[in-house]
Amino acid sequence: MDAFAQQLVNGLTLGSLYALIAVGYTVVYGIVQLINFAHGEIFMIGAFGALSTWLIFFEGNTDFWVLPFMIIGAILASVTTAVLMERLAYRPLRNAPRLAPLITAIGISVFLQEAVRLFYDDVPFFDFPDAKQRVPFPQIAVVTGPAFQVGGVTIQRSALFTIGCLVMCAAGLWYFVNRTKTGRGMQAVSQDPDTARLMGINVDRIIVVAFAVGATLAAVAGVAQGLQVTNINFRMGFLAGLKAFTAAVLGGIGNVWGAVVGGLTLGIVEAMAIQFIPGTFGGSPWKDVWAFGLLILVLVFRPQGILGAKVVDRA
Repeated sequence: MDAFAQQLVNGLTLGSLYALIAVGYTVVYGIVQLINFAHGEIFMIGAFGALSTWLIFFEGNTDFWVLPFMIIGAILASVTTAVLMERLAYRPLRNAPRLAPLITAIGISVFLQEAVRLFYDDVPFFDFPDAKQRVPFPQIAVVTGPAFQVGGVTIQRSALFTIGCLVMCAAGLWYFVNRTKTGRGMQAVSQDPDTARLMGINVDRIIVVAFAVGATLAAVAGVAQGLQVTNINFRMGFLAGLKAFTAAVLGGIGNVWGAVVGGLTLGIVEAMAIQFIPGTFGGSPWKDVWAFGLLILVLVFRPQGILGAKVVDRA
């Protein structure tokens, strides 16, 4: 029983990370019908933005009050990158065949990875570490440190931080989408951008906001990942982005709450597979196989996802 509870906690932690990134995928897809494969790199940029903020302003200081500034730095880096990406790469292709922005997204993903790998340690005026290898991430007091023991279950402080971030971000996103003028504008654009434009909604602005919201969630996930794993690297966004996309499809593409459910489901399945599948097909080397195998099963038997896709067929 303790083993099951332990893996459940581990799965919820991993799933919360996937869900944070998957919601960003879903917000953008719901507005512009774009599968942004570069979203994983926005997650990676957020982690490096948090690290850069710490290195520039707080190096050597691991007090808890430093963490909000690191999160702000992560958000600024991710949002700036996402907005520039939308303006320079995606907007000119908005009326192009869907394959064009998809290929562009893959190109941007590789570009951002290589940019960080090659230039992070050469930023003028700052002595940043070489990003061609794993870079240690600062361990902040309160959210890292000795784990809690509850019965026979070990709960890491960084796990509580990750799950808490998902809860707060999901609640904040619900309020933003359902209770603010901009959020209602996002709902209108997701339904019919042409009619929304006729009603006086600035569609370009709404799309930029969608990219910014998605980037904000990815940035928070990047900080959570750094605190959990204790290091970051330029490749970290690739697999995390694929898993987040898988989570979004599992829950129902275009459905924000589906992305949350899909992320948590994916994390729990991975954790349980590691612990309880015996023999050759068990253990951590096989967790990705089971994760993507679950995606195939869902696409075959319930292609709309667990909670159903919320995508409008546009004329």
